Amino acid sequence: MNEQQQQQLQQLQQLPNANSEGMVGLDEPKKMTREDWRKKKELEEQRKLGNAPAEVDEEGKDINPHIPQYISSVPWYVDPSKRPTLKHQRPQQERESQFAPICDWYKRGVQEASVATKFRKGACENCGALTHKKKDCLERPRKVGARFTGTGIAPDEHSQVQLDLDYDGKRDRWNGYDPEEHQRIVEEYAKVDLAKRTLKAQKLQDELASGKLDQTEREHNSEDEDEDKYADDIDMPGQNFDSKRRITVRNLRIREDTAKYLRNLDPNSAYYDPKTRAMRENPYANTGMNPDEVGYAGDNFARYSGDTITMAQTQLFAWEAYERGSEVHLQADPTKLEVLHNSFKVKKEDFKEQQRDSILEKYGGDEHLNAPPRELLLAQTEDYVEYSRHGAVLKGLEKAVARSKYEEDVVINNHTCIWGSYWKEGFWGYKCCRSVVKQSYCTGDTGISVNTTDCVPFEEGLEYAEEEEPPKSLLEMHRDKMVKEKKKKKKSKKNKKHHSDSSDSESEEKKKEKLKKALDAEDKRIKQMEAIMQVDERKRPYNSLLEVKAPTEEEMEAFRMKRCRADDPMASFLGQ
Repeated sequence: MNEQQQQQLQQLQQLPNANSEGMVGLDEPKKMTREDWRKKKELEEQRKLGNAPAEVDEEGKDINPHIPQYISSVPWYVDPSKRPTLKHQRPQQERESQFAPICDWYKRGVQEASVATKFRKGACENCGALTHKKKDCLERPRKVGARFTGTGIAPDEHSQVQLDLDYDGKRDRWNGYDPEEHQRIVEEYAKVDLAKRTLKAQKLQDELASGKLDQTEREHNSEDEDEDKYADDIDMPGQNFDSKRRITVRNLRIREDTAKYLRNLDPNSAYYDPKTRAMRENPYANTGMNPDEVGYAGDNFARYSGDTITMAQTQLFAWEAYERGSEVHLQADPTKLEVLHNSFKVKKEDFKEQQRDSILEKYGGDEHLNAPPRELLLAQTEDYVEYSRHGAVLKGLEKAVARSKYEEDVVINNHTCIWGSYWKEGFWGYKCCRSVVKQSYCTGDTGISVNTTDCVPFEEGLEYAEEEEPPKSLLEMHRDKMVKEKKKKKKSKKNKKHHSDSSDSESEEKKKEKLKKALDAEDKRIKQMEAIMQVDERKRPYNSLLEVKAPTEEEMEAFRMKRCRADDPMASFLGQ
């Protein structure tokens, strides 16, 4: 370094300090000139390059020239008269000693010192404690306060001194926590668990002594015991668990549920859309299972439930109302549509009620509608019956045997048995006298002694007895069938020949005469039908419109000639 450079450095070092930029003191502000600012910058560059010695702080330590100015310069609110230093960036020992230790916390409870025996001035008028007033007292209000009695003075609480905690002490969430408090909760739950086990063991011993507990119930009780053991510890998000009722109410889907696409692995079953996670059709449709019995029957099965049907009915009503001139729309004006639909349903119910009342008023039968339901009439009873495990009746009467609508066990004509209690050689009879004649008088033992094999009770029986023949062989039956077919063919040929001869011999005049008679009969029938139709239907004769015999060809031809066609342009002139 030559002499010229040394002179320049001396001149730069004579410049004001970096902290006095614009002010040397609070009372003597001084503004740097342009030349001084240029020289200051040149000095900083020389220090960064190592050509000039580093700046020294108050304690004689060098300041790194590469540290930014906003770090090395002392803030104006600390002490603007000092030189550049890093002392304000280091921990302040005198300030740290002002904070309370992190382990300190507000004392709770009452003081362990001796309790006062008489009331002190300025103390609580209710309990006598000196650390609070009557309005802040947490003790039950006494009938006569400690101020007047001077007895029962409550101990003083610890005075709440304001602690000046540091950064960590203010943010310690466990500061002031007493671990003995948690130990007390653990001991309480342990006592409850022990009481439960003792009660369950005692109940089990009682059931074993009485012999009511079998092996399956023992296993079931052991499972319940394990469940009760861990039931109180369950606290999962998304569910509410109650160990007493054993009911779990989950808000989210149970993860153990089978996914939709795993219901039926057949590739031809219902389609699963992975994007929307939807399976609209029933995956068990091809298996023949009932949709009401399966656990999942497709999204469409649940889609058409709830208010979906109501919405569809409302939409259908909107379409029908629009066709009849009502300007309603489900999306445009749902409130108007709902009001109109409700009024329509009310009017419809009123109309049905009026129609029902008019029918009941005209034909009667209101007493049958007010009868109790059939289930209550036939299934409800007040008879108490108690059965054993084998089905035997222990208490009460046995269930009555269901009987038919016909009369049973009714005997007539001195008989002691009913008709049909005796059977002999294809005939029914009475068992008491062995009579096969219905509604005959009972003859008792005398009738039994008489041989009734020769008497025939019914005329039908005689016919059947006379017609009985010995059984025929298959060959005889085939011969008889062939003879009957030949006779039938000959008879049909004779009928055809006779019909052709009669048709040829019938003259044209006879046909015209028959047709004329048929036309007259048709005119009479039409007049009779018009007269009947004018009469009230309740006053018409019975079967007045019923035709019994089949019409002949002439009658059919007369009906076609007399029939009035609606499309006939001259139909209106027939009566003139």
